[in-house]
Amino acid sequence: MKVTIHRAKTTLSQLIERATAGEEVIIARGDVPVARLVSIRERAVPERRPGTLRGVVKITKAFFEPLPDEELAGWE
Repeated sequence: MKVTIHRAKTTLSQLIERATAGEEVIIARGDVPVARLVSIRERAVPERRPGTLRGVVKITKAFFEPLPDEELAGWE
C-alpha cells in the first residue's frame, strides 16, 4: 500500500494496524517513496527451541576441562 505523508499523519493508527497484520506501507512525498512502515515482528529473531541441534552438535569431555594458562591469560 502506498500513502502520502499527509494521509499517513491522519491515519497513522490504522496504518500501524495494517503493518502489524503483515502489510507493507510505503509513505511518499508526492509520488516519491520516502519511507516504509513494516511490523518489527518480521525482523524478530526466531523463537529458540531446545534440542534443535541434537545429533548435529557433539560436546566432548574436553569442553568441560579447564582452559590452558595461555588461553586464560588472553581473557585477562
